Amino acid sequence: MAMLPTIDHELLRTFVAIVDQGGFTRAAQTVNRTQSAVSMQIKRLEEDVIQRPLFVRQSKPLQLTSEGHTLLGYARKILSLQGEALTLLRQPDMVGRVRLGVPDDYVMRFLPGILKTFSQAWPLVDVDVHCAPSSVLSQQPQGSLDLIIMTREIGDEIGTILRREATVWVSAESHCTHLQTPVPLALFEAPCFCRRHACNALDRANRAYRVAYSSPSLATLQAVVGAGLAVSAWMRSLVTADMQILGKKEGFPELPESSIVLLRTSPTQSPIINSLAEHIVEGFRV
Repeated sequence: MAMLPTIDHELLRTFVAIVDQGGFTRAAQTVNRTQSAVSMQIKRLEEDVIQRPLFVRQSKPLQLTSEGHTLLGYARKILSLQGEALTLLRQPDMVGRVRLGVPDDYVMRFLPGILKTFSQAWPLVDVDVHCAPSSVLSQQPQGSLDLIIMTREIGDEIGTILRREATVWVSAESHCTHLQTPVPLALFEAPCFCRRHACNALDRANRAYRVAYSSPSLATLQAVVGAGLAVSAWMRSLVTADMQILGKKEGFPELPESSIVLLRTSPTQSPIINSLAEHIVEGFRV
């Protein structure tokens, strides 16, 4: 019985990179090879190993053949198992669980990229994500969470400052809710300091308002604002494409900046916690 050829994991890594990056040029940058070297790797994979074409030639955007789709699933599994085996054998201290507290404000905007890169680096580490408002997270019992991301007022920061951002007024792009009197607001539940800043700023500007909607959830506030039911205030980085920022021209006063901080709450010096903290710091730089 003839022996089947083995598949070099570097060929599989390049193949997956081409699919994920949508082309040979960007994949070459990902795997730190020249484009010609990447092309030669795929030629070797197709002609010498699989003996079937993996890509539909001359297709834009890049398309896989049926054999390419089949190999992609196995390639991801093989590379994942290889990473797990190496982690378990070479770095057994990077196997375990870490507990992260974070407001849902940052879950959609920042967390996916952070967790993806962390999982790729340490596939055998499980992450428990606990979502709650910053005011609730700050009151968590000592040791119940390992890391906490929260929003703090300027001058009242604790832990590591991840970034500082302007707080802005927002409304739906396609509605004129901000022209109503009194203007309806959708704000985070008290005791959120962003709520306090927003109300105080409107009071000082003698702008009539009513808090029509309150919620601890950014997703809820975004839904209300997106429907044209209210105006709200949150960090600039959380403003979506279907919303407009309101300023003095529209009769809305400037709001104070806020800080996003990372707090280590576990007394244990764990390499898992340290690594996730590093990924979080890097993820908030974007």
